[in-house]
Amino acid sequence: MRRVEPVPSSAPASRGPAGSRRVRPAAVGAAVLLVLTAAPADALASESGIRGHCARVDRLRVPGAERQQVDCLDELTTAGTVASGHTDPADWAGLTPKDLATPRGVPGIQLDGYFPDTSTTDTNHGWNHDAQFVIRLPDHWNGGLVIAGAPGTREQYANDRAISDWVLARGYAFAATDKGNTGAAFYRDGARPGGAVVEWNERVTQLTRAARTVVTRRYLRPPTRTLATGMSNGGYLVRWQLENHPELYDGGVDWEGTLWREDGPNLFTYLPAALRSYPVYAAGGDGAESARQDLLDAGFPAGSEFLWPYHHHYYWDLTQRIYREEFDPAFDGATEAGTPYCSPGTPACDADYDYASRPGSVHDAVRRVSLTGRIGKPLITLQGTLDVLLPISKDSDVYAGMVRDAGRGDLFRYYRIEGGTHVDSLFDGFPDKLRPMVPCHRAAFTALEDWIGRGHRPPPPSRTVPRPDGAEPHTLLTDCRLAG
Repeated sequence: MRRVEPVPSSAPASRGPAGSRRVRPAAVGAAVLLVLTAAPADALASESGIRGHCARVDRLRVPGAERQQVDCLDELTTAGTVASGHTDPADWAGLTPKDLATPRGVPGIQLDGYFPDTSTTDTNHGWNHDAQFVIRLPDHWNGGLVIAGAPGTREQYANDRAISDWVLARGYAFAATDKGNTGAAFYRDGARPGGAVVEWNERVTQLTRAARTVVTRRYLRPPTRTLATGMSNGGYLVRWQLENHPELYDGGVDWEGTLWREDGPNLFTYLPAALRSYPVYAAGGDGAESARQDLLDAGFPAGSEFLWPYHHHYYWDLTQRIYREEFDPAFDGATEAGTPYCSPGTPACDADYDYASRPGSVHDAVRRVSLTGRIGKPLITLQGTLDVLLPISKDSDVYAGMVRDAGRGDLFRYYRIEGGTHVDSLFDGFPDKLRPMVPCHRAAFTALEDWIGRGHRPPPPSRTVPRPDGAEPHTLLTDCRLAG
């Protein structure tokens, strides 16, 4: 008899800065230690050996990983991993509507670990080590693998509710990474400006190669299709991977990916306008209408005004300061990430930031992570028309033009989702004005499946998908029709 155990970890559970529960070591709680009888190679290659619960768990090694732990779980979706400690609810908080259904009934193997790295901002499992990953291998596999990078500055579990649960229930293996640095001080990583974001792309490439090998070892054949998907910064990673490493993927779904372009538009060409003009607009009075027009001119969509207070409070200021620090740390001298909520005229205030006038070294740093539109595999992009963090006219509308200009339009579809915004949790507060993006992402994902397989049916033509008149919230949460 041979006992198969995870790589041991003596680290206790840890808590995040706000007291949120961090993932416990995966050997704790519901993690199951398997007792297997050693079997000949031909038996392991048999149908039962491949398809049995957590079969071949003792053969799994993540290439290049410095540390890994492997657990056999009765449930790989958040219906089970929340209780067992194999996800971190704080990592995906605020990304999905509260009433999003949670699938269940997906037993299989979860691998957690990290690749060699020098930064320590990811505290999951008590490891205090970046370049962490999660790989999930369902017992009942459909032959596919889905790769995702984290949105924002979140960690490897950020996609668990929005993406992992659903693709696992469809039979896909799933892998995600923390991108190599996490949290609001991610800019401290990297040897020179832009280096932290450069690492994001490298870590997704690294994980994709490793996950494909793990899948092959588990199921004794390589994945028939490898699909990249993600939201926000995760969507940017999809774009970059299909431009730079199309050989690793069969296609991708980009959910409101961040647009980086050396000459703009980018975050720095519109967020400072929001920081300057929103306080004047919110104060009312004679200057309010002019300030509102400044926001519209910067790209923020008309009709999104009801979302501006939330984004002013939570997103615009912090996003501008920490990303500006990543690409242009000299702007505020020795100060890290500027002065929060400063008024124009304050020394080194991000409300006065003028990207066009900054030194060439800043533009060079942005160029290192810029996109080109030269995708090499089928890509579906979707973004909400009421996105108030990444305005659609300055983001996906532009990227769609870049793809066409690069001569890759035959590999591309673009759906503008009327009433969609950047984070789906806002749908809970404004169900009469918004629509959740998650069902539209799922519709795009199934359209990609049809495009690259199952008869190779092309997706519906690119278009603006209207918000159905009079639609009930429960209908919007489960239905999104991309075709006209």
